Amino acid sequence: MTAKKILVVEDEQAIREMIAFHLVRAGYEVLEAETCGAARALLADEQPDLALIDWMLPDMSGLELTRMLKRDETYEDLSIIMLTARAEERDKISGLDGGADDYITKPFSPRELVARIQAVLRRRVNASDERLSAGALELDSAGHRVSASGREIKLGPTEYRLLEFLMTHPERVYSRAQLLDRVWGANVYVEERTVDVHVRRLRKALAVEDADRLIQTVRGAGYRFSTKVA
Repeated sequence: MTAKKILVVEDEQAIREMIAFHLVRAGYEVLEAETCGAARALLADEQPDLALIDWMLPDMSGLELTRMLKRDETYEDLSIIMLTARAEERDKISGLDGGADDYITKPFSPRELVARIQAVLRRRVNASDERLSAGALELDSAGHRVSASGREIKLGPTEYRLLEFLMTHPERVYSRAQLLDRVWGANVYVEERTVDVHVRRLRKALAVEDADRLIQTVRGAGYRFSTKVA
């Protein structure tokens, strides 16, 4: 099996080398960059599976780089974990809202880092499965069908894409702006409230089989797909 490739974007050499050492020990191939510019140059030639990006970098913040990458379709399959000394909740929310798949505060143990990487990569693999299921709800991406308890649910194309995206990223809250970027596309300019309209349509279709509860509103934050009681 080909080793997964990890890009480490960290300007402090000692930290970067420590991370690289432990990732190689864990069986990963490692690419290193000390600036956002160097990272982008590497990404032009390499296709890493995941990027570890430090928040504070000399030429651009890691958050800006993350946002830039997540808006570019070329890197839509690139998982990102942010590394930072910023431990306040609002900073974590900013990192996740910026498109990071996870967020690790310094100092961290190498074992925790490797475990977090494995978890993010595992979610990415699961997201590529042709069939997604949650309770009685099932989405068949190959057949472009949605069913609940064996009965097919008719969805419009936007509602289907919205459901597929949320099901492949369970338990994570997405703002309206993020959903517009991920489901509609970064270059499509529509009102954020458009998301609410399509969420209502999706819920109405799923309500026939009592699956609308899976699409949950998180007040002041956005929406998530969850099998847990809100």
